[in-house]
Amino acid sequence: MELTTATSPLRLRRVLTIWDLVFYGIVLIQPIAPVGIFGIAQKLSYGHVSTAVLVAMAAMMLTAFSYGRMAAIYPSAGSAYTYVSRGLNPHVGSLIGWAMVLDYLVIPIVNVIYPALTFKRLFPAIPYAAWVGLVVSIIIFLNLLGIRFTARANEALLAIVSIVVVAFFFTAIRFLFHLHGLGGLMSLQPFYNPSTFNFGALRTATSLAALTYIGFDGVTTLAEEVENPKRTVPAATVLVCFICGILSTLEVYLGTLVWPDYHTFPNLETAFIDVCMRVGGMALFQAMAVILIIACLGTGLAGVAGAARLLYGMGRDNVLPRRFFARLDSKYNVPAFNVMVIGVLALVGALAISYERAAELLNFGAFLAFMGVNLTCIQQFCLRPQVGRRRKLLTDLLVPGLGFVFCFGIWWSLPRPAKWAGGIWFVAGFVYAAIRTRGFRREPPKMDFADL
Repeated sequence: MELTTATSPLRLRRVLTIWDLVFYGIVLIQPIAPVGIFGIAQKLSYGHVSTAVLVAMAAMMLTAFSYGRMAAIYPSAGSAYTYVSRGLNPHVGSLIGWAMVLDYLVIPIVNVIYPALTFKRLFPAIPYAAWVGLVVSIIIFLNLLGIRFTARANEALLAIVSIVVVAFFFTAIRFLFHLHGLGGLMSLQPFYNPSTFNFGALRTATSLAALTYIGFDGVTTLAEEVENPKRTVPAATVLVCFICGILSTLEVYLGTLVWPDYHTFPNLETAFIDVCMRVGGMALFQAMAVILIIACLGTGLAGVAGAARLLYGMGRDNVLPRRFFARLDSKYNVPAFNVMVIGVLALVGALAISYERAAELLNFGAFLAFMGVNLTCIQQFCLRPQVGRRRKLLTDLLVPGLGFVFCFGIWWSLPRPAKWAGGIWFVAGFVYAAIRTRGFRREPPKMDFADL
């Protein structure tokens, strides 16, 4: 049936190119993504953080391809939850959605801990707890006012971050060249040191290094506005992971050469800014610290807003008690009660657990979602292809299959505390879903991840 122009609904215009998507994805991930995990991953991998970042990049590129293909079929918000619910099974999708809820709750904690730690390095006389309180207060205050970062603000932040990253590359290369000559810039030791290499340690570090790539799936939310989405979205998501992976590897590679003995870091969580101090003095130390604080505050602000709106949507749809969670502030039209709940959770979490534990818990939920998308891709394109479409062994089975195996390996390598805490959350969601659906005989309640 053809619709006339007068009666056709308005549609988003397909004007975005592959490079528009790549730029957007780099903004989401940010070029300083590996800075936070550098010191901890160095210790966990016995000095092989560069290898851990590369291995994580391989897993993410395979998974990014699956995300891109699913986005071309289901170009709507919800990401992994939508893909698995529609392409695999609604009950499995609801469990993936439950895992994603965990991520939304942990993201604010991660982005409170790191700026508080950085503030503590800049002003050591003030207690860490005071900085946690200040960061949480700022994030809650801005969210209650309904303030949101615009795309232009994100682009400005990316420009500033890029300048500091380029300054680090320049000063680190100059430092190593003056210290050891040209040979000091080329070494296999950051990737493989036979005296310390341990495969088990590398797997554990990779499970943390994967945090570098969290956010790449945001590219798929623009699928409805892209030229030729079936080709462009998968290619863009893979390119985002590849470009960010190469930049991240260069950063940690130079960091390892500059400071090879990870046992001597003054503080593991903020080790990279000590590397900046060594190559660029106090100016680069402070510049990196400031952009880390700004970036984490921006992500934390968006994280609290997203988590609060997710709780609101779940309350509105009666997934959670409507009376408590489906309320909007009459003045600012924001879910103020939910913002306060997330703020208190972030405050308690930042004081109770370390940055490392919070990051691992974040990856628990993320990699469950990644595995779900890879399985859905196999189901959608290999086991249940569209009528008239021929199966392609490489793209329909091998790529998503390897993506699932890589992601499962990384997820399984998460430390035991993260698996216990995440497992308890997941079991609670399973029991809740079983009760709500009367033993999975009814359709599960839908979660609204739109516009988060």
